[in-house]
Amino acid sequence: MLSVSKLSAHRADRPLFANLSFTLDTGQCLHLRGANGAGKTTLLKMLAGLSSVQAGKITWQGKALAAWGDDYYAALHYLGHKDGLKDLLSPLANLRLATDLSGQALSEAAALKTLAQVGLIHQCDLAVRSLSQGQKKRAALARLLAISRPLWLLDEPFVGLDQAAQNQLGEWIAQHNRDGGIVILTSHQTLPNAIQNIIELDLKQVAQHE
Repeated sequence: MLSVSKLSAHRADRPLFANLSFTLDTGQCLHLRGANGAGKTTLLKMLAGLSSVQAGKITWQGKALAAWGDDYYAALHYLGHKDGLKDLLSPLANLRLATDLSGQALSEAAALKTLAQVGLIHQCDLAVRSLSQGQKKRAALARLLAISRPLWLLDEPFVGLDQAAQNQLGEWIAQHNRDGGIVILTSHQTLPNAIQNIIELDLKQVAQHE
């Protein structure tokens, strides 16, 4: 369970949102909405433990994030605007490095199977820097399938993907929810139909209400 209580954020003395509270339980998906600058990425970074909480409290499984230490990072996937890939390595090498660092080492055969799932089997040995934007996004998304973590924090995950890949990602998100995982995502695009029981949260409305 992820809980946010009276969370507030400002940027350059401009309020983004204030007194934001919500609780997500297993199997739920929260869609953060709002125009550019509304604070969606700021909120995701706070939830990922990458930005300090300015006011309010975030808890995971009933404990404050600080009390978890590195164990909290081991419970989540954060996919931001940057793909977090090493440009000189191949998708295969990137994936195996990520799984090794996570403590969930993946054999080459299993890594290749995952890359096939994301449509990169023919690009698995190419340097990431030679890939298209959509292919880089697929290489980053492969971590979601290869490394089991209950909390997914996804910032505009559908950007750069064609419609078929967007629908496939929607299926993965839906399956993660069915397996008891929690997903929080931002998107300016219509979410794939596969994702069910979506909780909508418009940060602009939160700011206006306050």
